[in-house]
This record gives sequence, C-alpha cells and structure tokens, in this order.
Amino acid sequence: MARRMVMHSTAASPRCHSAYPPGIAWDMALPPETLVEIFEASARRFADRPCLDFLGRRWRYAEVGALVERAAAGLQRLGAGPGTRIGLCLPNGPHYVIAFFAALRCGATVVNCNPLYSTAELAAQLADSDTRILVAPDLAPILGRVLRLRQDGVLAQVIVCPFAEALPPLKGLLFRTLRRRAIVAIPALPGLLRWEALLQGPPLTQPRPRPEDVAVLQYTGGTTGTPKGAMLTHANLAANLRQVQAWSPQCRPGEERTLAVLPFFHVFALTAVLGASIGWGAELVMLPRFEPKQLIATLRRRRPTVFHGVPTLFRAVIEQGATRRDLASVRICISGGAPLPAEVKREFEARSGCRLVEGYGLTEASPVCFCNPLEGEAPEGSIGLPLPGIRAEIRALDDPGRALPPGEKGELCVAGPNVMAGYWNRPEETANAIDAGGFLHTGDVGIMDAAGYVTLVDRIKDLIICSGYNVYPRAIEEALYAHPEVAAATVVGQPDPYRGESPAAFVQLRPGSALTPESLRAFLKDRLSAIEMPKLIEIRAELPRTPIGKLSKKELKAELLQRAADRPGRG
Repeated sequence: MARRMVMHSTAASPRCHSAYPPGIAWDMALPPETLVEIFEASARRFADRPCLDFLGRRWRYAEVGALVERAAAGLQRLGAGPGTRIGLCLPNGPHYVIAFFAALRCGATVVNCNPLYSTAELAAQLADSDTRILVAPDLAPILGRVLRLRQDGVLAQVIVCPFAEALPPLKGLLFRTLRRRAIVAIPALPGLLRWEALLQGPPLTQPRPRPEDVAVLQYTGGTTGTPKGAMLTHANLAANLRQVQAWSPQCRPGEERTLAVLPFFHVFALTAVLGASIGWGAELVMLPRFEPKQLIATLRRRRPTVFHGVPTLFRAVIEQGATRRDLASVRICISGGAPLPAEVKREFEARSGCRLVEGYGLTEASPVCFCNPLEGEAPEGSIGLPLPGIRAEIRALDDPGRALPPGEKGELCVAGPNVMAGYWNRPEETANAIDAGGFLHTGDVGIMDAAGYVTLVDRIKDLIICSGYNVYPRAIEEALYAHPEVAAATVVGQPDPYRGESPAAFVQLRPGSALTPESLRAFLKDRLSAIEMPKLIEIRAELPRTPIGKLSKKELKAELLQRAADRPGRG
C-alpha cells in the first residue's frame, strides 16, 4: 500500500537553526559533484601526502591516483562503462579503495558485497543487481564461493587480488609462508584475471560520470527486511560526504589520519570514513577486519586523529584496557550504526579525553542524517541535529502526511540531497519509502524537541503490541544496560497467547558475572512498567550480530517463532 503523498516546501527554515554549532551553516551550498571529481581534486592537491596505510605499507595520493587510472582503463577493456555493475567483495585494503574509484571513473556502478555472505546470499545479490564483474581477494573463504558462482555462470569475469602483495614485503612473505592454506592458487581459466594484469594496457578513454549517475547499489533490508538495492547517485554520496565534513570544522585538510576498521562495504564507513577522509586529504589507516588486540596496537602505533565506529567497537576498546595514552591522538569520534549506550560514551570519553558523539543515518540517505555536535552540550540519548541541507519532520503514525509539533511521538522523515534516487527495480517500494515531497520515511519512531534535537524511541517494525499497548524494545534495552554486569542486550517480541505479543530479552553478561534472569528481573522492577517487563529473559554467551558488530534481532525473532510453532497443540 502506497503512503499518502503530500507536497512540502523545501524553503522552510528548520527548527535546528537556533541550536546549530558555531561555524556550521545549515543552508551551506551543496552543488552536485561526482565522487571521481572529489577524489581527483585530493589526488592533485595532496599528491605527496600519505593516502593509504595497510598494516605498515603506505601509498601517497599521487600513487593511488595513478593506480586508479590504470585500473579504470583495465575495467574498460573488460567492457565496463556506464550501466555496468561491478561487485566489490573485498575487505578493507588498497585493492578496495583503488577498485572503488576505478569502477566509478569508468562510469560503472559499484555493488558492495559482504565478504562474509554465503554463496546463496551472494548469488541472490549478484542476480538482483545483474552484476557480471566481481573483484575479490585470493583468500580461500571468499574466493572459493566466488569461483563457484563463476562456474555456475552467475559471473562473467572475476578479478583476483593477491592479498599478500598488498602487505609490506616481510609481512607478505610471512603470510604466503605461514598462511599458504588460506590462499587460493588462481587457476588459468577463462573469465579469471589477476589484478596485475588489469593494470596493464592503454590509457582510459571512457567519458566521466555525471552527478546524477548511480554510483553505488547499496543493499539493505530497509523497512521490510527484504534485501533491495538503494540507488545512491554520485550527487547523493558527494553531498553526504560534504555534510559529514561540514560537521567537523576542526578537521585540518591534509593533516588528519583516520582509523578505518569499519568495513568499507558498509555505507557508514563508505561515506564517513572512506569518502570524507579522501575529501579531507587524510591518511586512511586500514585494518582488514576487527580484531580487538590489533585495533589497540594500531591506535598506539599509528596515532589516528579520526576514529568513527559502532558501539561494540568502542566497548571493545574499553574492555581491552585502552588508556588515555593509547587514545591521546584521537580528536574526532562519531558512533553510528546502533544506539550508543550512555555508559560506553562516558567510559570512552574518560579514557580518551575525546568527545564521543552519537549520529544516525540509514542506507537510503547515503547514510548520515543526524549527529550531535562535536563540541558543547547535547541532550543525553539524542541522535542530534539534522546535518546541513537535511530537513526533518516527525509525522503522525496514523497519518504519514501530517507533521507533528515538538514533543510528540511519530515517524522520523527526512529530505535532502543525500536521499537515494530509489530502490533498484522496485518502483512500488520506492513510492512507499519516499513521498511526493521528497521525504524519506525512515520507519523509526522519535520525538523532536523545540531546538530540533531528535530522540529515537524505536523502529516501527520492532514495536511490540502487548494487549493493545505499544511497547518499545529500546526502552527495555536501556533499562537492561543500566545494570553494570550487562555487556549487551536486545529485546524482541514473542508470540503470546494472552497478550498477542510480549517482550523477550536476550542478554550477554560481562566476563565473570553470575547474574541470573531472576536477579535481573528484580533489578528491572523499578525501571519498567508491568507491561514492559520481559516475560522471557535469557542469558546467552553470545548474541547474534551483523558484520559490523550491530546486534541483530532477526535470528532471535525467527527462533521465538519456531518455538511457538513447536509448542504442543499448535497445528
């Protein structure tokens, strides 16, 4: 069913003007740009500055610029150009950065693929996007799945990147010697091309992309849970990159060093880490995956100044015992991807001396929409203010076309130059997500105060309806996190024969804790209403997580549905 379509003025002044941080203009100019133009401008301006650091091996901006041109020419020789979808199934590293900008340079669209996907998940995404060219590392777990898809005819061309060759010489030798079973020998088969061969050949002749061209197909479950490709244009991603930059006026072009541990295939890292850092001329200190001890060692050794992450990342830094000395270089720190628990924020700030602020976004908006100021005060628990150029409204849950006044609870809707062009090949779902006024309906329930700060209550699809009452899982989760022995918690609805639904809480404890469900229930008694009190509390050694460390509810929901179906008396 399509949403009610309502036209909205784009000229209205946002409520947040009075609370905006000094030196940041909500109405700043955001002219249409391409990511290629932004990259090439930095490659010229910062030619001799370090661009990439991968486990100790470094490349200057001029070197990366030259490699991008050569890789783009190689992709063109394979037939890539406007309208071509090129999949990147790569961990963080130089191959990802070069392949990403090379694909865009020859006019193609990047399809980000999670290297941890199963063969079936990867095949479904490649088929939906009509991706025929894929770039992958020679690492056995990833390339093995990719080669099966090549044999099945899902892919026409696979470009294989030797992981060890991206390492410093000694580390590369050790990797090839000690981890040789992790490396796939590249067979001489049609449709397989080594990375080095891609870089050989005549220069590029392809015309440049336009701002309105789709740069990235970023797959997301959106508000329905069905994976679909958000069409993010160059203009969308470039605008969001500039919005993130504008929110950090303390950044010094050509002088910053960004720790890139969030995977680039995730849209938060793609824009806020990779894109914004390239725009600043910062050095990207890349880690191929999240390993707590390696992360702390990198913080100590490379002294990054920008460190964006998700709450589990900052919690890991705390649990690894990082000190003020380890974190002294960090000046700019934004948490996204999931709600930031108050105790994680306080503890990280105490250890680092750097303010950790919570932001908010979604794939369909490239993704960053809100952020708390990096300096000054902000309401606790808020996702912050809308970034420059972003209009935000709270809409009535029973009438999506009606904007609500401050203090009332409703669906958060946003509009701006960062909002996607739509879902790939899904016009009906696009119409359901974006109304005639250009507002994206986020599916998140929130409250906006008189200054424009927004606090989220929950997601519409996560609401638990107990005996006709709305119960918000996030409120229960916040109460659980208030217990000092709770490391992680997630709450979902479970079928209830009497109430219809009831809350079920799954909790991971801190090491050494002997907390029981009964004692935790007693702790919650004065913090939750009777209708909010979880009917089920389970202690788990681990909770399901997404590849970037966000707690995932879908596995737990499926488990509870299966339990209900298996109960005696169910037909």
